[in-house]
Amino acid sequence: MAGVAVLRALRPLSRRFPAPLECVLPPASCMWFPAWRASAVRTLHLSCALCAGHNKWSKVKNIKGPKDEARGKIFMKFGLMIKIAVKEGGPNPDMNINLAHVLEQCRNKNMPKASIEAAIKSAEKAKPASQHMFEARGPGGCMMLIEVLTDNNSRTHQEIKRLLTKNGGMLADGVRHNFSRRGVVSVSGQNVTTEKALELAIEAGAEDVQEIEDEEEQPLLQFICDMSDVKKVRTSLEELGMEITSAGLEFIARNISTLEQEQLDAASTLIEALNDYTDVVRVWDNIQAHS
Repeated sequence: MAGVAVLRALRPLSRRFPAPLECVLPPASCMWFPAWRASAVRTLHLSCALCAGHNKWSKVKNIKGPKDEARGKIFMKFGLMIKIAVKEGGPNPDMNINLAHVLEQCRNKNMPKASIEAAIKSAEKAKPASQHMFEARGPGGCMMLIEVLTDNNSRTHQEIKRLLTKNGGMLADGVRHNFSRRGVVSVSGQNVTTEKALELAIEAGAEDVQEIEDEEEQPLLQFICDMSDVKKVRTSLEELGMEITSAGLEFIARNISTLEQEQLDAASTLIEALNDYTDVVRVWDNIQAHS
């Protein structure tokens, strides 16, 4: 993406024409603070087309889960993710990198070892289940991808449709085209400056970097890369002394939907309702809070 690419292009010239790193940062309009919460968070998107704002929506939807839902419910979602990973690549995390990434997230959330092992064994013995991705639009025209794992396609389809209709959404073909599947490596952002984050992105071979807050309201850096480069970027960041919190594949929106507070509240209610449904694994969106 633009920011990292520009820095890479300018790096050889710096030997002859030293200049401060700030000269290639995004414009000031790209670095704004969420208005609706007390704590300010830097947004480090390096492409102006995607800059700013999405992280404050991430705070709404990501913080609610760990703080409001029961631990057992969170672990149930991890169980679904383990089933999908085992189905795609087998039960051995040494041979299945996606499973290894999921297990790392489980451990980071303090999921008991016995529960993790039970989930893997259950995934091996489970009756056949199919994985689907529903495309939907929500309040304010926002776009959503709803990932499910089900043993009854008809039942799940009807329930997803009911939840969407009840909460101001609808199934919508073509939404998938607004998302691209990318590799995302997350690290602790404690004591990392903007300049340092950009340098880390270059050194690790990432295409972009952005900052959000985790459920404990601590800064978290997300390094975006090609799906095939997740392991390389992760290894590079570890060698650079960074603490990895998670790594895996996510759906990143190409275009965002900017919502007002009332629409944000409605979207949050819809996503909560979807996540409460046992067949839903994850919900991806393209929402940005209005500045």
